[in-house]
Amino acid sequence: MAEAVRLEREGEVAVLVIDSPPVNALGLAVRAGLADGLAAAVADDGVKAIVIRADGRTFPAGADISEFGKPPVDPWLPEVCNRIEASPKPVVAALHGTALGGGFEVALSAHWRIALASAKVGLPEVTLGILPGAGGTQRTPRLIGAEQALDMMISGKPVSAARALAMGLLDEVVEDDLPGAALALARRLIAEGAAPRPTRDRRDGMRDAVAYEGAVAAARKAQATNRLPGPRRIVDCVEAALLLPFDQGLKFEREAFQELVASPEAAGLRHAFFSERRAAKMPEAKVAARPLTHIAVVGGGLMGAGIAYACLSAGYRVSLMDRDREGLARGLERIAKLQEGAVEKGRMSPAQREADWARLSGVMDMAQLAEADLAIEAVFEDFDVKADVLRGLDAVLKPGAVLATNTSYLDVDALAAVTSRPGDVVGLHFFSPAHVMRLLEIVVGKATVPDAVATGLALAKKLGKVAVRSGVCDGFIGNRILTAYRQVAEYLIEDGATPAQVDRAMRAFGMPLGPFEVSDMAGLQIAWARRKRLAATRDPAKRYVAVADRLCEAGRFGQSTGKGWYRYEGRKAVEDPEVTAIIAAERAAKGITAQSFTDAEIATRLMVAMANEGAKILAEGIALRPSDIDVVKLFGYGFPRWEGGPMHWADGFGILQLKNAVQDYATQAPDFWQPAPNLDAMIVNGTRFADLNEG
Repeated sequence: MAEAVRLEREGEVAVLVIDSPPVNALGLAVRAGLADGLAAAVADDGVKAIVIRADGRTFPAGADISEFGKPPVDPWLPEVCNRIEASPKPVVAALHGTALGGGFEVALSAHWRIALASAKVGLPEVTLGILPGAGGTQRTPRLIGAEQALDMMISGKPVSAARALAMGLLDEVVEDDLPGAALALARRLIAEGAAPRPTRDRRDGMRDAVAYEGAVAAARKAQATNRLPGPRRIVDCVEAALLLPFDQGLKFEREAFQELVASPEAAGLRHAFFSERRAAKMPEAKVAARPLTHIAVVGGGLMGAGIAYACLSAGYRVSLMDRDREGLARGLERIAKLQEGAVEKGRMSPAQREADWARLSGVMDMAQLAEADLAIEAVFEDFDVKADVLRGLDAVLKPGAVLATNTSYLDVDALAAVTSRPGDVVGLHFFSPAHVMRLLEIVVGKATVPDAVATGLALAKKLGKVAVRSGVCDGFIGNRILTAYRQVAEYLIEDGATPAQVDRAMRAFGMPLGPFEVSDMAGLQIAWARRKRLAATRDPAKRYVAVADRLCEAGRFGQSTGKGWYRYEGRKAVEDPEVTAIIAAERAAKGITAQSFTDAEIATRLMVAMANEGAKILAEGIALRPSDIDVVKLFGYGFPRWEGGPMHWADGFGILQLKNAVQDYATQAPDFWQPAPNLDAMIVNGTRFADLNEG
């Protein structure tokens, strides 16, 4: 029998103990161990009941997704589940931790289910573009009906043990000693002479066929326009559970599962899943971080307050500094409002709010930050302002403290150079709102020492952020690609498209908002200030679209002023003839004849711009790997997860096609449309970006 599962005897009870760290994933060794252990227990006349439980931190937390897309190897999970369900002896599944996906399908195939109160169960396969493929779509609705089963599988969200018990997914919940409680249940079943209770024969959730079909019809209508096929196929499978005999329902589910596994959407979602985990594998990850208990945040604006709130919520002691009394008061008020909102939504208890607030201090004198382990400047995006703050921090912070800049674009090396300890300076680029957005770019300067980087990574983990390592360049990874994206969007409108058409094309691609909608929401004045900062060094021979400058000069700064690229009626964006006239005037001044574009052409052109800029970033060593670029765009910029990111998209588009497209667009702006220098070698060697994702 495989080592991943061991068979123990407790009198008349056989206990199959899954022990395959870290999360007892249902890889081949675990599946084989369960099948072999079950067969041995069934064949042993002295065994009257069987318990399946797990050592370690959790019951199986899902299938081994590294096996997705590969031919199944016997015993495959659906067959293991069927064997468990077909056992002639009662089988009890004992759940702790997070019993998710295939792990919960194993539990569903058992005859009784008992769980620790702290456990969670769920079927989150939809987040990977697929559906439960080991009977989950057939067994779950038999227990709890179509409405609740569909909600679980389409949302992908786990439910607590208490909720699962109330729904009918569990039979018992215990506060402690799960192994003992599971044994007691098994022995009680033996004493009562209980026969196996296969889930396939249950009809608890199917007693009202009309309500069942009504829930299916409602879900089908709700998912009719969903871009992703997974939720629609889940609805089909849950309907099949009612209409087909169980074995035919399993066959229907398996065919739908295989169809989805092969879909491009599932490939993109799998890529996103693995990329997120790969991003943490940076060179400094193995270096010990510096002690980190006290964090200073300089700047009480929206960003600074958001960072301070996130650090408080993670258990740190936080000092918020602003040199202006009113600014400090506003910053503290912002934190208080965030805490109050969290309490109202049930995300924080009043006691926790009070405990967090007790760890917060507001200061106006930088000398009071002397004992901070890490200080983050979150002041206005201006080099001189940030440099002044860093000089002040350098003068007062204790030796060994990390100095972090939250700059979005500025040169971290130049900022580090104004201090006496450039090795301690690191970029921590939070995304707004800082307490919500999961991305954190860790920007590593030429002088930054490894343990300062490791400290930033430790902070990211404590805050629940997805950290990506970036080198120093204008805009780092995310904003550099965003700049290219916006630049091409502006080329398109000057060449004949409208802002509304460009936005529509990118929403159809999967972006939550188009580039001009995003600009209006963020405020045009931010980018305008940066353009003015760079104006002195701009090459006058290069194409420059001045439409946004004209909008700002007219006081059109976006939603905050009621007009930007659009005119706003409340929050509703309306196309504005004034903007059309400004664009037309700029076009006429350059002698440009307007041309027409299809939405598909617009989306492709913008995607090519992002992928080509990403390739340049990779060639320059700014990003460690292509998938890190994808993670930045997925978590920081709303890139559709099912597309995997711009570099994953480029693999599907084709590297040769990418280079050819860049060259084709060169008539639009020859200085901009230059193929990344690494594309030729990739084409010659038949290399994809995915091949460069080591680890």
